[in-house]
Amino acid sequence: MKRALIFLFALLPTLAFSQEQEQSSSPPILAANSYALYDYTSGQFLVEQNANAHIPPAQLTKLMTAYVVFSAIKQGKLSLTRKLLPSAYATRMQNDEPRMYLTAGKEVSVEELLRGLIVQSANDAARVLAETLANHEMALADAMNNEAQQLGLKDTHFVNATGTPDAQHYSSAHDLALIAAALVRDFPEYYHIYSQREYQYNGINQFNRNRLLWMDPFVDGLATGNNESEEFYMVASAKRDERRLISVVIGTATEKLRSSESQRLLNYGFQDFEAIRLYAKDQLVSSKYVWKGTAKEVEIGFRADRYITIPKGRRDALKATLETKQPILAPIDRGQQIGTLHLTLSDKPFLDLPVVALEDIPLANVFSRGVDNIRLLFQ
Repeated sequence: MKRALIFLFALLPTLAFSQEQEQSSSPPILAANSYALYDYTSGQFLVEQNANAHIPPAQLTKLMTAYVVFSAIKQGKLSLTRKLLPSAYATRMQNDEPRMYLTAGKEVSVEELLRGLIVQSANDAARVLAETLANHEMALADAMNNEAQQLGLKDTHFVNATGTPDAQHYSSAHDLALIAAALVRDFPEYYHIYSQREYQYNGINQFNRNRLLWMDPFVDGLATGNNESEEFYMVASAKRDERRLISVVIGTATEKLRSSESQRLLNYGFQDFEAIRLYAKDQLVSSKYVWKGTAKEVEIGFRADRYITIPKGRRDALKATLETKQPILAPIDRGQQIGTLHLTLSDKPFLDLPVVALEDIPLANVFSRGVDNIRLLFQ
């Protein structure tokens, strides 16, 4: 433990910073019912206000609809060029719902449907894709809920693919941010569709409702919506240099407000926080003694570049301690969690990060294991 601490305290000050940087200001108070700001680069929530409150996700449901469709394409169940025949049920008009104006029985490609789903938030596109994958839009909800569970979402449940209101159809600002992050992470080859400003199908041109695509050159997604009470939603993502932020704003009084409040939240995250690379992929954090193994020490660190986000000007207040469960026994698999790196900021708990083995340590022979068994009796 002591050796690890010496190593970390020596490392952290080498991160260049200016003592003159201003401390971060208080987060903005938005004119919205709930909101969240997520730093995709570090995997941290920077701001949350009523972020776990259940809300009817409305058109934002299609973030998960698209996720399921992208998964099906990756698994070979669909292809972008495959032609589908929309059913009369899928193309029927329901109130004033958003649609891409599909025609029953007229072939349409999966790629066209995805652009309608994403750019135009088209319910008819969602129904056709759901019928193709699960025979009905409500049946697709099983796959959507399975993906939600895999993503660790705690406040989300779907009953349809379009966002049609239902008491059992809900999500939260927190979970919607994680769905958006999963789209960026898992399907980068399709994410560019979310930045498309307009799309024409069947001779009808429609504009993306995400006005930040015109207002902010760094914004490249994702979706908007509104509920039956005419409260407006937005999930927005922006990338500046190598850093990406995702904002979720739920329940503004107007469309204009959902754009301006989303912009305020993104600006706050970029201006008042910075993401720093704490360790590089496979960089040694520490090495620890191993019992009963073919090697006497195991190197531990992170299997990917590990970024953290902190208020600007606070790097000197960041400290780390390494905790491992003793004794550490072989066999050890590469990637196996060995301990936890506890970070504090100004001596207050800030973030806990799991550290893993950077190598395999097989079991030693019977004689060596026997010697270690005896030595362990005296530990």
